[in-house]
Amino acid sequence: MDSAKGGGGSGKRGRGRRGHRGGEDRDVRLSKSMSYALRHGASQMGLQMGTDGFLFVEDLLAHPQFHSYSLEDVERVVATNDKQRFKLCTHPEDGRLQIRANQGHSVQVVDLELKPVMAGSPDCPAEAVHGSYLRNWSSIQQQGLSRMKRTHIHLAQGLPGEDGIISGMRKDCDLAVFIDVPKALADGIKFFWSENDVLLTEGDAEGKIQPKYFSRALRLRPSRSILPLQ
Repeated sequence: MDSAKGGGGSGKRGRGRRGHRGGEDRDVRLSKSMSYALRHGASQMGLQMGTDGFLFVEDLLAHPQFHSYSLEDVERVVATNDKQRFKLCTHPEDGRLQIRANQGHSVQVVDLELKPVMAGSPDCPAEAVHGSYLRNWSSIQQQGLSRMKRTHIHLAQGLPGEDGIISGMRKDCDLAVFIDVPKALADGIKFFWSENDVLLTEGDAEGKIQPKYFSRALRLRPSRSILPLQ
């Protein structure tokens, strides 16, 4: 991650990590607010986002929703985020600090620096896993996985807690659906690696991964058990 100390135009000082509202950590609130702005709400918030998904940090901090935060707060949240959701770097032309979300967008971002997955390549996984919730299983079992309002379906390389697994699934998921990636690739479904090693796919023409590409499904809690696919 490229980062720039100083500058950024904001003379505001962070107030420490612990806030007032409901006792929620200030860094958690900032992370959630940045996720919304960078993934979904930039246009409605009047923020100018480039085709590569980047916003200038100074513009973000100038928005009323971020008035209580500083550049140091943003840098800390980016550096300590356990899922590496964000990227900070300097603009190649003017050196201004900019930020973007690595994935999770509901707005179309053209230049996310996604790496295509090719069948048979060393980085093509035999399977990948999508985290969801047991309350959704009957629908998923019949209709498949859908990207919903997002631009991609998110897949992880393994389950949370396994070695090297950083992102791709919420920690509170109690359902894991495994996808046969080579089989889906063979049928023309495209997959991409994001910068923080989340596997992304737009799915088929309907924005779905159909149940025929499921290799297995697991109930994760209270104890792990195999679920029937059909």
